[in-house]
Amino acid sequence: MSSTNGTCSKCRQAGEKLFLKGPKCRTAKCLLDRRPTAPGQHGKRVGTKKLSEYGKQLQEKQKVKLMYGMLERQFRRFFDVAVREQGVTGDNLLCRLERRLDNVVYRLRMAISRVQARQLVVHGHITVNGKKVSSPSFIVRVGDVISLTECTLKNSAFVENFIDKRMGIGAKVPGWLELQKKERQGIVQRLPLRSDITAPIQEHLIVELYSK
Repeated sequence: MSSTNGTCSKCRQAGEKLFLKGPKCRTAKCLLDRRPTAPGQHGKRVGTKKLSEYGKQLQEKQKVKLMYGMLERQFRRFFDVAVREQGVTGDNLLCRLERRLDNVVYRLRMAISRVQARQLVVHGHITVNGKKVSSPSFIVRVGDVISLTECTLKNSAFVENFIDKRMGIGAKVPGWLELQKKERQGIVQRLPLRSDITAPIQEHLIVELYSK
C-alpha cells in the first residue's frame, strides 16, 4: 500500500474525513468519497455498522488519536493530565491537544496538514521564542512566539514555494493565535477554548471510555 492510501485508510478506519492531507481531502481525489468502506477486503460501508456503546467510545478515541497523530501511551498521558486540571476533563483534553507544537504550526497555516507540520518540527525548521524545538508534542504557552529558524528563512526558495504558499491558503487561523505573515511567525494570544475547536469530536465518549 502506498503512503497516500495508507493515510487515506485512517479516514476510512475512522469512518469520516480527518483531513490528514489538508485541502486534498476536499477534492475529488479523496479516497473516502470514492471508497466509503472500512479498510480490508470485506470492509463494510461507512456508517452501516452498528456499534455498541463501548464501540462508539473506542472509535471516537481512535479518531482523535489519528487526527492528532498520537500513539496510545502518549494520548493516555494527555488524558491523565487533563483529569488533574481544573475544569471539564474533555475540554481540557482537547485544548491541550490543540497546544501541541505540531498542531499550532498547522493552525498557523505553515503547513497544510498536521503530518506536514510534524515534519517541519522534527526536521528542525521551527523555533519557539527563538529556540529550536524538534518535539512535536511540545506544549505552547500564552505569549510564545512560533517562527522559522534563521537557517530556514535564508532558504528563500523553500520559504517562498512552500511556507508562503501554505500561509496564502484561505483557512482561518483560530482566535487564540495571531498570524504575522510578513514575519512568518505566530503568537499564542491566549489558551484555546472548546469553542475554538470546530472538528466534530464527542470528547465525552473518550472520558467515559477511560473512566471505566
